[in-house]
Amino acid sequence: MLNKYPIWKNLLILAVVVLAFIYAAPNLYPPDSAIQVTPSRAGAEMSERTLEDVHKALDAADIEYFGEEVTGSTALFRLASTDAQLPAKAAIQRRLGDDYIVALNLAPTTPQWLVDLGAGPMTLGLDLSGGVHFLMEVDMAEYVKGRMTNYREDLRNSLREEDIKYRIIVADDTKLRLSFRKEELRTEARAFVNRSYPGEFLIQEEEVDGNFDLLLSVTEQQVKEFEDYAVKQNLMTLRNRVNELGVAEPLVQRQGRNRIVVELPGVQDTAEAKKILGKAANLEFRLEAESGASRFATEEYTFRSEGGRTARLEKKVITTGDSVTNASSSFDENSFPQVNISLDSKGGAMMTQVTKRAVQRRMAVLFVERKPKTTYEMVDGVEQPKTIQVVEKSIISLATIQSVLGNSFRITGLGAAEAPELALLLRAGALAAPMDFVEERTVGPSLGAENIEKGALSVGAGLLLVLVAMIVFYRVFGLVANIALAINLTLLVALMSLIGATLTLPGIAGIVLTVGMAVDANVLIFSRIREELRNGRSPQQAIHEGYDRAFLTIFDANITTLIVAVILFAVGTGPVKGFAVTLSFGILTSMFTAVMVTRAMTNFIYGGRNVSSLSIGGKV
Repeated sequence: MLNKYPIWKNLLILAVVVLAFIYAAPNLYPPDSAIQVTPSRAGAEMSERTLEDVHKALDAADIEYFGEEVTGSTALFRLASTDAQLPAKAAIQRRLGDDYIVALNLAPTTPQWLVDLGAGPMTLGLDLSGGVHFLMEVDMAEYVKGRMTNYREDLRNSLREEDIKYRIIVADDTKLRLSFRKEELRTEARAFVNRSYPGEFLIQEEEVDGNFDLLLSVTEQQVKEFEDYAVKQNLMTLRNRVNELGVAEPLVQRQGRNRIVVELPGVQDTAEAKKILGKAANLEFRLEAESGASRFATEEYTFRSEGGRTARLEKKVITTGDSVTNASSSFDENSFPQVNISLDSKGGAMMTQVTKRAVQRRMAVLFVERKPKTTYEMVDGVEQPKTIQVVEKSIISLATIQSVLGNSFRITGLGAAEAPELALLLRAGALAAPMDFVEERTVGPSLGAENIEKGALSVGAGLLLVLVAMIVFYRVFGLVANIALAINLTLLVALMSLIGATLTLPGIAGIVLTVGMAVDANVLIFSRIREELRNGRSPQQAIHEGYDRAFLTIFDANITTLIVAVILFAVGTGPVKGFAVTLSFGILTSMFTAVMVTRAMTNFIYGGRNVSSLSIGGKV
């Protein structure tokens, strides 16, 4: 029988439509503005005292809040309005201090039954709503100072290997001073420096207190190269860390000489993002100092997990986290957390060289972390916050070396939450230079309202005009096309919500284009049906032939457009990629609704009936 789908096909179409409405439904529930409070140290729990302090801070600032939610180490406070976010953050941060990260957030309002089904709202891009903007500044002075320290250690080792006896090597911000007892040794050292570090230093000779000194100064060009390398390395590291966070369509780019812009669309856990992106964490591997070792060659540090316990370590660093090529968290044979470390060839060689002479001695893993510390000072009678950066070093592991270590080994003594975080930071790469957060901004409804309004207006106006035109020109068939068009948009929203795609302002343009393409497919079908009627076909035959003959034309047109969209997605970035994603999904959904959904509805209205005419408009 013409124009009759089998029951299974009708049920399949109905099931797809029902699922589309279910998974598109969360987008009808806008999120609440919220403040998120998280301990800065991994593994720490949210205490009742901390919650009370947050309540007191919000009450003192006269900020209305509701819906307090505590999950493990995270507390979320929903606010009455977006405008209250910044004052609330300032009040809470002042009360809690630097031990907690206070971040702006958007709290979902999706009903629990939809959440249980795996449904969630579509992620909006930074230009619409939801996401964070960070402006970070690279601390060049600290990086150059670190490079000079590395030069000092390299020269110490190299001069020993060359059997050039030196008295002392001192490093400051951009200079190294090498002291020798004899002029011949100084001359020999100068020749070695020129040979090993060509063009890297300006060399001066001085005689101070009977010593023959070499003063090595880094050239201005070399400093610029240091800085350029630091920014590029930090860019790569930040991109790796963003990838670890799984953010769609991020933006990580250089701004000016020493600043980096990071934009994370759709990020809900902004506190975690800030912890991962900004943490200038690294590792240092050092031997425990032997009894009787000079205090000038050793340093004392506390244990990260046991504040009162200390150990004295050698100042000499075996290798650092910069040599780590891979890191993963797991559990040992006793179910305790551990981090499996793989080193590069240089780091592995150093580890082998040192541990070969240190079997049965203890080696410490020193966690190095750069953290902000906020102080308050009076400026013109007003108390203003001032943030400085401090470096904290603590021991996370001190274990006996049982055998010679190489490129691979493991770190123990970590907490259940600390091990994955440390593995992530090491895997993504250590920052070449410390960075400070200069600006932090959450882009929410207040900033994206104009874009959202204009985008909704464009889609709504286009849709309304199309609906009216289809009814006027194609009557009942136009109504069918309109219903299919609504289903098409629902399918598109559901699909983007389900896979976690990010909707941007260019993506809205893709939706508008999708509406046009879906209508175009229906126009081709209906025009073909009219043509078949004019050729003397019966209504049932005209419907059958119209859909069958128009299919190849619709398929060819959509496939060619889809190929272009895929290419745009592959080579494009940012707005271009957002447009390509929406367009690609829109093509797939429009083909489904134009060919199958409208056919099913047409079959329901006209199929299996003896009809003499079709309400399709125009002259037949």
